[in-house]
Amino acid sequence: MELQLTGERTVPGIPAENYWFRRHEAAYEFLAPQVAGRVVLEVGCGEGYGTDLLARSARRVVGIDYDALTVAHARAGYPAARFVRANLAALPVASGSVDIVATLQVVEHVWDHAEFVGECRRVLGPGGRLMMTTPNRLTFSPGLDTPVNPFHTKEFTAAELTELVAAHGFAVDAVLGLHAASRLADLDARYGSFVGAQLETPPERWPDELLRDVTSVTTSDFSIHERDIEASLDLLVLARRLG
Repeated sequence: MELQLTGERTVPGIPAENYWFRRHEAAYEFLAPQVAGRVVLEVGCGEGYGTDLLARSARRVVGIDYDALTVAHARAGYPAARFVRANLAALPVASGSVDIVATLQVVEHVWDHAEFVGECRRVLGPGGRLMMTTPNRLTFSPGLDTPVNPFHTKEFTAAELTELVAAHGFAVDAVLGLHAASRLADLDARYGSFVGAQLETPPERWPDELLRDVTSVTTSDFSIHERDIEASLDLLVLARRLG
């Protein structure tokens, strides 16, 4: 079962989508060693590729998404993890039953952010960890009050995301940023904006050179660190449940 690319979620295996896929995959690769031997709940698992990556090191992984077709696709494609369809505001998981909640590129899609973070806290055991990523509003929708992506309800700065998490029962251990590494920086310089060049015209009208550059992107073209957070592409917050 193949998923159609709608813009709401990233789908692997589509050449014109490769930049976004690798950008998201880089965060999963960074987090994978930290879930080793743990019970993990991925809230908003989407297509399932990230859940599958986490399942390679975790003791057990369950991915949850609200879309029935997406969950069916993930079940068929990634047997190493379990997938469940559910409302992300009412997780079908017992309180205190998981070690780690991973929620990547999801919080910007939900309507009630306090409720969402509170539900993530509920299912974690004492000291359980929250791993959350989201686009950095300062670079994703610079200077705009309304997100560029129509599927986003709200985008966050690092300070706003940290405040949200800390206000709902978590101690924030680290705030990191996902940045373009040197080769992507060179592509940005060549195109003026590598992302902008991709968004300027539909993929079917891209020049051959742009398509080649997009399909050549790998996870090694991104780096994750705590320097210059405000200039990062995506934010990554690591937090622990209090109480």
